[in-house]
Amino acid sequence: MFSPIRWRDGALELLDQTLLPARESWLRCDRPEQVAAAIKRLSVRGAPAIGLAAAYGLVLAMRRSDEFDDLQSCFAEAHALLAATRPTAVNLSWALERGREVFERAVAGGGAAVEAALLALADDMVAAQAEAERRIGEHGAALFSGGDRVLTHCNAGALATAGYGTAGGVIRAAFEAGRIGEVLVDETRPLLQGSRLTAWELDRAGIPYRITTDNSVGALMARGLVDRVVVGADRIAANGDVANKIGTYTVAVLAHRHGVPFYVAAPLSTIDAATLSGREIPIEERDPLEVTTLAGVPVAPAGSEALNLAFDVTPAALVTAIVTEVGVLEAPYEQTIAAALAGAAARARVGRRAKAPE
Repeated sequence: MFSPIRWRDGALELLDQTLLPARESWLRCDRPEQVAAAIKRLSVRGAPAIGLAAAYGLVLAMRRSDEFDDLQSCFAEAHALLAATRPTAVNLSWALERGREVFERAVAGGGAAVEAALLALADDMVAAQAEAERRIGEHGAALFSGGDRVLTHCNAGALATAGYGTAGGVIRAAFEAGRIGEVLVDETRPLLQGSRLTAWELDRAGIPYRITTDNSVGALMARGLVDRVVVGADRIAANGDVANKIGTYTVAVLAHRHGVPFYVAAPLSTIDAATLSGREIPIEERDPLEVTTLAGVPVAPAGSEALNLAFDVTPAALVTAIVTEVGVLEAPYEQTIAAALAGAAARARVGRRAKAPE
């Protein structure tokens, strides 16, 4: 386990992923504005990790409640600030809404009570996310066979989560079970989350890998060099459409063309039942300079315009299976997703009743 998020001495510390792999440096945040800035500039990234960071951001907001007329205003400002950082990643809004529920239950007890309740929530979310990732890994590993060559896109490992990984956790569990021979890592342009981050994780874990250019995927599959694909997700619609890092849709189309299974690994918190299809998922556009420069060096003529979509949507028809902490979901996704969410909600209700005071 290597978590990019840690609560230490009353502050949130985030591993600055913009500096990897060259340098490991931790950012110390003691105000929600610092957390929001870290999320925006991708110092912390990956849907699960963003949600966890935002949960701790709400805790930090309560430290400054004396600057506001009332606790409601303090919470509302922090909630709005954090919610505006990354619109595509649904774990962000999911975590913030859970924070709102806790706030409303604890607010009558005053600022200290709210802060303590929000901190307990954030800690519980980290523990639950880590356990979910372990289960995702176990379920996903069963889909692999000895010596499989797996391709992954972007980064959905320890750095993007609570420390084990979603797609990265599947790869790790399958490798430990002797079912993966090699990982092919897409660079993932323009910010190279594959070559900078996924490769860094695999290297630390001792898992054999090779980095490939994004536009090599078709050639690799045509040569029979890819047995399976596993990726993470930033939001999954109720019908199984999947929003993930730009380029994922291209990989899915090529996998479908070549008969390569395409798996998505994500916790149930990444499924947005209120979003009926991928057409409704907001797609973030980022700074064009991320396309026209590389590490600050221009790679296009001065004044060139660029379109920098951060995510794309893979239609459910191209997804072989969605691996969650409660099992492997297959088409028809409308039914299997609804059943999984309903089952999780029922278990949560039983758990709350069990914890309720006599």
